[in-house]
Amino acid sequence: MIRVSLSYLVLIYLVLMLAPIFGAWLFSEWRRQQRERAAFRHVLRCKLCATEYADATSALLPRCPHCGALNERRQRARL
Repeated sequence: MIRVSLSYLVLIYLVLMLAPIFGAWLFSEWRRQQRERAAFRHVLRCKLCATEYADATSALLPRCPHCGALNERRQRARL
């Protein structure tokens, strides 16, 4: 028989109960960041008038709807 004190038993119980909750929280946070990146994937900022606009086309130089300037697509830095 393995002897375990009450304090170790409580610690083991807490770890076993809180680990899945912490794992679920990490997974949900990762999914939230993925959704946020997907939402801002097509958002561009005009270099001339600083207007932010969404452009889901595959054009290499999308045109700003506010001033008509051509803007270059850039890879966004990873968060």
